[in-house]
Amino acid sequence: MTTAPRRRTVLAAALAVTTAAAGCSVPEPRRTAPTVDPAPGKPIASARTRRALLLQIAAHPDDDLYFMNPDSQRLLDAGVPLVSVYVTAGEHTGRNRVAGMPDTPPDRAAYSSARHQGLRQSYAAALGLPLFTPWRRRVLTLPGGRRAEVDTLDRGRRRVELVFLNLPMHTNRRYMALPALWQDRALELRTHLSAGSPVTRSDTYDYDQLVGVLVGLLARYRPTVVHTLDPDPDIQLSDEATRRRDSEQPGYSDHGDHTAVASFTWAALNRWVADAVRDGEPIPAFTATAFRGYYNRHWPKNLPPRLLAAKAARLVPYGGDPSWECGNPSGCGDYGVGGERPLTNRKGWVRSTHHRWPTAGPALTEQPDGRLAAYGVLGLRAVRWRETAPGVWSEPADLGGGPLAPALGSAVLDDGRVLLFGVRFSAIDGHGGRNRRELVLLEQRSPGGPFLAWRGLGNPERTDDRGRRVGAPVAVAAPDGRVHLFVRNADRNVSTRVRAADGGWGPWRTLPGTSEVQDGLAASVDGTGRTHLYAAGRESVRHWLDGIEQADPLPRSGSTVATAGGDLFYRRPASGALLGPGGDTGLDGFGGVVAARSAALGTVLLGTGEDGRVRVVRTGDRVRTRAGGTPGVSAALHLGEDGPTVVGLGPDGHPWSWRP
Repeated sequence: MTTAPRRRTVLAAALAVTTAAAGCSVPEPRRTAPTVDPAPGKPIASARTRRALLLQIAAHPDDDLYFMNPDSQRLLDAGVPLVSVYVTAGEHTGRNRVAGMPDTPPDRAAYSSARHQGLRQSYAAALGLPLFTPWRRRVLTLPGGRRAEVDTLDRGRRRVELVFLNLPMHTNRRYMALPALWQDRALELRTHLSAGSPVTRSDTYDYDQLVGVLVGLLARYRPTVVHTLDPDPDIQLSDEATRRRDSEQPGYSDHGDHTAVASFTWAALNRWVADAVRDGEPIPAFTATAFRGYYNRHWPKNLPPRLLAAKAARLVPYGGDPSWECGNPSGCGDYGVGGERPLTNRKGWVRSTHHRWPTAGPALTEQPDGRLAAYGVLGLRAVRWRETAPGVWSEPADLGGGPLAPALGSAVLDDGRVLLFGVRFSAIDGHGGRNRRELVLLEQRSPGGPFLAWRGLGNPERTDDRGRRVGAPVAVAAPDGRVHLFVRNADRNVSTRVRAADGGWGPWRTLPGTSEVQDGLAASVDGTGRTHLYAAGRESVRHWLDGIEQADPLPRSGSTVATAGGDLFYRRPASGALLGPGGDTGLDGFGGVVAARSAALGTVLLGTGEDGRVRVVRTGDRVRTRAGGTPGVSAALHLGEDGPTVVGLGPDGHPWSWRP
């Protein structure tokens, strides 16, 4: 049994759709305060005057292939130019091991060069070109006179640039170089020289200089989509032998370089936006996605077979083979990675792709005049787009709040006012500084109107380090006037805080239960007014009804769960089939799913097919695929009196609409 929705009710949240230069020097960025001004009303760069561009920043050669695909490949296939920045040289021990062959003497310059060649081979294949297609290689001058190698492969609209900063992976002073640089005010690192590179002289970096170089690269390329690694990996207390064998940093489920480079990247994004705010310039309009790293081996796998095969195929040319004649005397790839090894590696990194904040899509509401408003995070700030006519969207209006993680939770009160929930980087400062996250609230003053000031809701965790692990906020409004806010906490359980009907907030508390869950929580209210919360655990989906964990066994999910009217929708591990109460829904694919229900339409599902295209299915109806257009970065679903509307956020940072 279901109830008809109110006219202005948000019926579903959003899903992340896993589907975009000049040359030859980077200007010196200005130094700024560490935190963006959260006050609203700042000008934002227009999406109508720029071309989409994807910039991804990785620690090592291959991080993008293991952790950011298939998202980056889908954007590349859509014609979005790609720039990939590699902070370390990837030199490691200098041994390019070949299975079954004797070890060769270590040569860090040669091993770095071989890994760079592997990347050129992989991205040539990604563009559908022969593996050994020649690239244009040149020197890029960075802030402070530092130098980077830039390799470019340009085929009209299909363009890839690889930028190698070549900082070391290890130091004599401390084993891990980048984590030490993030923490240590006094440390300087000297870059490696990769064999055969056009860069022939080493440079030095300290903390501020690396942040400045990343800001300079952001200002040079002006990306509309940014991919990063995870700045706040899960706490993971495994035994020491397993941790060292799997290259995880002490106490956390990722490589130390991944975390450090992600932290440098988010600090640089913050500074880039802060520069614009301080100088009264338009805020750069970009969306950002952080990707989990070694987290992948700890949880059920989520890539269906065809996507897994395509992702693993990108690592084969990167791994290369010593028998190849690629034209690089130092080697033709990272030999320990290619062939069947991505699929046989017991760590299973390639078998999943996880977003750090998995609900990073727009929130939709119907305004008093019947037109839609969409809310999202652009340039690390909350923004609102409004329909000026059906399917025609305004430029974004800045709502402030930054710097925000790329996920907004939302709820709509009985009177039509909107509540937006975010995770704010209250501080992200290395070299001994604070690193803090907090939950924040933006409450609308009147339906369709302006908002009150941002309000802090604290953090369910008591220390900054644990507070960094909180997940994406998920909220649902109950018929009794209360609003339930849920987040995954540092123990991988669920914390909640409840807003009473009079607007007062209760304390943070942890929901009962000891089983651990993944992020990507799903909440809904059933026809009797009861609140349901679902989360994918290690062995099964967990279910809370009005805050009480249910004992009935549920199936295992690869990660994606959704709910409408209390019903559960999920995908089994390593499967693309979306299952619901009636079995297979017909919405095969990968990535986030949105479920919504109305009395007139029943249950409607929104997801992404394995081809990266947005799909909508109504229970018992045929699947309908959005025709044409560039794949989105995220999409959301609204059920109105005239049927469903899908609103996507394109790689240019501008919304599009589709009415199936």
